[in-house]
Amino acid sequence: MNIKRFFPILEWLPSYCLTTFNQDLLAAVIVTVMLIPQSLAYAMLAGLPPEVGLYASIAPLILYAVFGTSRTLSVGPVAVIALMTGATAGAIALPGSSEYITSVLLLTFLSGAMLTLMGLLRLGFLANFLSHPVISGFITASAVIIAFSQLKHLLGVSASGHNVLSLFSDLVQQIPNVHLITLAMGTGTLIFLYAARWWLKPMLSGLGIPAGLASGLGRLAPIIAVIVTTWICGHFALADAGLAVVGQIPAGMPPLTLPGFDTALWSQLAVGALLISIVGFVESVSVGQTLAAKRRQRIDPNQELIGLGSANLGAAFSAGMPVTGGFSRSVVNFDAGAQTPAAGAMTALGIMAVILWFTPLLSNLPIATLAATIIVAVLSLIDLHAITHTWRYSRTDFSAILVTILITLLQGVEAGIMAGVGLSLALHLYRTSLPHSAVIGRIAGTEHFRNVERHQVETDPRILILRIDESLYFPNSRYLEDRISELTALHPQMQHLILSCQAVNHIDTSALDSLEVISQRLRDAGIALHLAEVKGPVMDRLKAVDFPQQLNGRVFMSTYDACKTLKKDSYLTAAESVENP
Repeated sequence: MNIKRFFPILEWLPSYCLTTFNQDLLAAVIVTVMLIPQSLAYAMLAGLPPEVGLYASIAPLILYAVFGTSRTLSVGPVAVIALMTGATAGAIALPGSSEYITSVLLLTFLSGAMLTLMGLLRLGFLANFLSHPVISGFITASAVIIAFSQLKHLLGVSASGHNVLSLFSDLVQQIPNVHLITLAMGTGTLIFLYAARWWLKPMLSGLGIPAGLASGLGRLAPIIAVIVTTWICGHFALADAGLAVVGQIPAGMPPLTLPGFDTALWSQLAVGALLISIVGFVESVSVGQTLAAKRRQRIDPNQELIGLGSANLGAAFSAGMPVTGGFSRSVVNFDAGAQTPAAGAMTALGIMAVILWFTPLLSNLPIATLAATIIVAVLSLIDLHAITHTWRYSRTDFSAILVTILITLLQGVEAGIMAGVGLSLALHLYRTSLPHSAVIGRIAGTEHFRNVERHQVETDPRILILRIDESLYFPNSRYLEDRISELTALHPQMQHLILSCQAVNHIDTSALDSLEVISQRLRDAGIALHLAEVKGPVMDRLKAVDFPQQLNGRVFMSTYDACKTLKKDSYLTAAESVENP
């Protein structure tokens, strides 16, 4: 067994040097500064005390550095997973209550255990059931819900709900109770963050600052907002005037926590934990693969499951919340020059220093500032281009996006993603149950065969060639029988039917039974059934049950060989009939 497969740290640690350390340290400092307001904000989004976000940014980062395969992925709380956490735990207990925190810890533990088990069983392929349209629609709708959920903090009112309708209804009713100081603080922060995102980098570049440094300074806008608004709140005692603030954050190391063993609670959280695991894994792997490709590196999806699982288990035992790889932090980590996962471990040490010595400085941090930070971060996740692009390319995939968006907005995140996955699978089964097939003929002077309805080709009324453009399995086996029956009726002169199988990667038992039925029916009609271009693994399985021997025709290496041989045989047969009337 290759131990490096399970401990990727052994790949890069032996060659670690001072130059790499300096690069990782610089990246860690930048990401730490960025992660502080994000961690606080995403804990708040999940309905948890702000320190939970900081706790979730220590042990998970260290464990991922040991077990993860991405050199630049930055693990921690992220907006979509925080929303899913709040929705799942909020269905069981009141946010902020001890029961709620217990549910979140157990949810984190279950997610970590599921991810780790999936990694050990090499089940990374399960994430493929979340199609890109479904993920795009889900993230877009989740971003809208998150933005709506934060408006109450910008307005200084109370509102609750896990879908847009309930949130909007509560917000409208609370308009008369808007707190003007909170509104001014939140709106001002929002304007500043948007201005920094769109105009600060170009302005700094125009002043002669290098593009990389200008980009890094632009990304520090949230921490600038935190420092300025915290000072304003403390200097003018705005908390006494009703401005909601973070308050006292407990100093000290994260406490050791043990998930509960209430089996009833486990069963209530299991589906939510599975969805959080899969969505988090897909998001993390997508980011990790994108960044790895830029440096001609690679990540192992199955080992990533173990890395993320370990990170979540670490969060569960250190009073944290579910975590995954974050896009914005990972990009900053990459751009800042991080070379190894040690940068993440150093970031964890930076967060540890904050909770040990600097938490008193955060007590006057306005909740409205964190809400504005969340809104600016999540609205960038709304991918209108993907929606319009999918509409132009595939209406069926667009329907998956639309259903996912609508159900997520109207019913909540769990219902939305389950509906999207269900619709994607249903559409896949529908498409493959009606596989594309084409009667083909030879392009004159070549060995190439094309669709008779699209090209000028040569055909022979005695020989029909049907190309099957899909693997054959139970949903489409009956369709193949019906298609061949139709062609048999339409071509009364046909003596040979060739199934061109170059696109057939698999034939299951149901399809094999259908092929046997087709062969017998054609034999009874005086038609020979032939196969051409059957792939090796498929032929191995057919030979295992002696299907080629039962076939009333032959198996050819190529469609061209089949056509040439059968034409020659038909000519000789016709000639013999003339000579021996």
